[in-house]
Amino acid sequence: MLEGLLTARATGGSADDGVYQHLRREFMADPFLCDLLPPFVRTYRNLSAFWPYIQRASETYAGRREIINKAFTPLMDRLEGSNTAPGDKVASDALETFDVAGVHSVWGKAIARRSTDPDGAITVARTLLETVIKRILDECGETYSDKDDLPKLYATVAKLLNLAPNQHTEEPIKAILGGAMNLVNGIGTLRNRLSDSHGRGGKLPIRPSPRHASLAVNTAGAIATFLVETYQEKWEEP
Repeated sequence: MLEGLLTARATGGSADDGVYQHLRREFMADPFLCDLLPPFVRTYRNLSAFWPYIQRASETYAGRREIINKAFTPLMDRLEGSNTAPGDKVASDALETFDVAGVHSVWGKAIARRSTDPDGAITVARTLLETVIKRILDECGETYSDKDDLPKLYATVAKLLNLAPNQHTEEPIKAILGGAMNLVNGIGTLRNRLSDSHGRGGKLPIRPSPRHASLAVNTAGAIATFLVETYQEKWEEP
C-alpha cells in the first residue's frame, strides 16, 4: 500500500496523504523494518514533500515507477522472508523478552542491514554483543570500564555466568565455551578489518559482502541469545 501511494503520487494519480503518513510512522517505529525503507520514505514525511524529489529523479512515469519499485525491493524481500535466516526468530524472541527498547532494537538493525549495508551490519553485530554483555553486567551489579574491549567484557560476563572454559572439567563443554570465546574475538576482529567503524588506509580496501555480514550478525545473534538465556536461567529463577 505504501509503495502504491507513492507510485500514484509520482504518476499523476490521487493518493491519500493521511494514509501515507500513518503507514510511514508505523514502519519508522519498527526497528526491524525502518532501515529497509527507501531513503525517500525516511526523508519525506508527506507526499507533497516527496513530489519535487520524484520529479527531479525522472521525467517519465515509467522511470518513476522503476525507481520506486527498486527502492522497495529490500523491504519486500524482508517481509516475504527471503532476507531471513533460520535462527532469526529464536534470537529475536529471546532478545525481545530481555530488553525490547535496547537490545532487541539493536538486533533488528543488525538483521535488517545484512544484505543492504554489510559495513553497517558488521558494526551493529559487535554493538549487539557489547550491549547485551553490559546490560547483564549492570543487572548483576558488576563493574566494568568504558575502555574495556569486547573480549575483556565477554571474559567478565562469561566468568559471572559460569561460562568460562576454565570453570569446567568436561572437555566437550570446555571446547564449546572456548569456541564461543573465539567467535566473540573473531567478531571484534572482523569489525575492525572490514566494517565502517574505522577509516581505511590507502592500500586495497577490503569491502565486506553480505555473506561477511551474515556471518557476523548470525554469530552475534547466537551468542547474544546464549548469554541472555543463561542469565535468565541463573539470575531470574523464581
